[in-house]
Amino acid sequence: MDAKEIIARRVAQEVRPGMLVNLGIGLPSMVANFVPSDRHVFFQAENGVIGLGARPPEGMEERDLTDAGGGFVSAVPGAASIDSAMSFGLIRGGHLDMTVLGGLQVDERGYLANWMVPGQMVPGMGGAMDLVAGARRVIVAMLHSARGASKIVPECTLPLTAARRVSLIVTEMAVIEPTVRGLVLRECGPGVSVEDISAATEAALIVPEDVPQMNLG
Repeated sequence: MDAKEIIARRVAQEVRPGMLVNLGIGLPSMVANFVPSDRHVFFQAENGVIGLGARPPEGMEERDLTDAGGGFVSAVPGAASIDSAMSFGLIRGGHLDMTVLGGLQVDERGYLANWMVPGQMVPGMGGAMDLVAGARRVIVAMLHSARGASKIVPECTLPLTAARRVSLIVTEMAVIEPTVRGLVLRECGPGVSVEDISAATEAALIVPEDVPQMNLG
């Protein structure tokens, strides 16, 4: 099991029956592959699809059925196609139960930076700002480090996506909950110790006496 699958499987445990959930581009889109169909969850994409399913088998892709990043998806029974205005009305109106987004950095306040790197070309800010501001619960699914540097930092050096604390951070090494007191280590990844996580994390962590391993379903 590689790092991204560990993250996607753990995030899938946060998805409850009947939820309306937005999945971001890239790693977050993998979460749909690990949510049982009998959980009756509707995944939403900003480009106007409600009822996304897992990626279809090779050769069964439909070019008109994609997620917001252009990746091929399937549709579950009862899925709907809506226009962009309705899609963002759901997001901005507070109707999303949860969004799962990638991250470039998260800081000790629980603030997320995920939409641009200064000096680099980006296609646009997309819906991340609306999602962080509007969804009831915001989960960040990202690798713990990039190029040897921690992505969980004392203070973001990249532009913030929104001035709102995210609900949960899930990496291949840890599950971390941002709180008013700081970042609380809730779970360790497979084969990872608290010491490993502390060494790989630039931000300060609050470590409870008992930190269990992740449940990967």
